Amino acid sequence: MKNTTTGNYKAILAYITFIGLIIAYILNMEEKDKFVSYHIKNMFGLVILLFISITFFKGNFILQYIGQTAWVITFFMWVFSLLMAITGKSKGIPVISDLFQKWFKFLD
Repeated sequence: MKNTTTGNYKAILAYITFIGLIIAYILNMEEKDKFVSYHIKNMFGLVILLFISITFFKGNFILQYIGQTAWVITFFMWVFSLLMAITGKSKGIPVISDLFQKWFKFLD
């Protein structure tokens, strides 16, 4: 997949907080780019995982431990995905990114 410089910036922007995700989605609506759409769907899934992990922080000790572990794992998946966007690759987290691409087709 050929990536333009603008596409790279939009994909990177998608990984800069939830607001960056919204801005990248809006910018991608005008001129659809498959590379950007891939990273938007990937980040959307990571945001959902982050919210789920944060909800576990309110539980008992075991749930807090699960939430903290999930948060750390989500953080490392976010860093990996951001690096893939920076390098211009449509490579994501094994298995998980493929699921995100299937589940979030409405973001195309």
